[in-house]
Amino acid sequence: MPYVNVPNDLSKIKTKIAFNLTKRQLICFGAGAAIGVPTYLLTRQAIGNTGALFAMLAIMLPAFLLAMYEKDGLPFEKVIRNIIRVKFTRPGIRPYRTENIYAPFARKEEPIEQSKKAEKRK
Repeated sequence: MPYVNVPNDLSKIKTKIAFNLTKRQLICFGAGAAIGVPTYLLTRQAIGNTGALFAMLAIMLPAFLLAMYEKDGLPFEKVIRNIIRVKFTRPGIRPYRTENIYAPFARKEEPIEQSKKAEKRK
């Protein structure tokens, strides 16, 4: 009887649509091709094949990065958003501060005898 390996964490399995790619990968690769191929065709005459190839590569790399990069289950744009939040929008050092709710009760209390003497003087 043949055995089939089943991964321990089934949440990491993604549904593949076509060519063993996920929907996100297909959209990003399609967008990269839709932008990169016309760039190559339009710049080939002006800067030559090699220059047009490098221009196409530079334009298509961000789409490839968006499609393939994933860290801790988060896609690239969420990772970048978290980095920007931590580095730029939030304060760098956030000390742990608590509010002492017992501070009003911690004032030095006068003994009862002293308060009676103060009342008699009046």
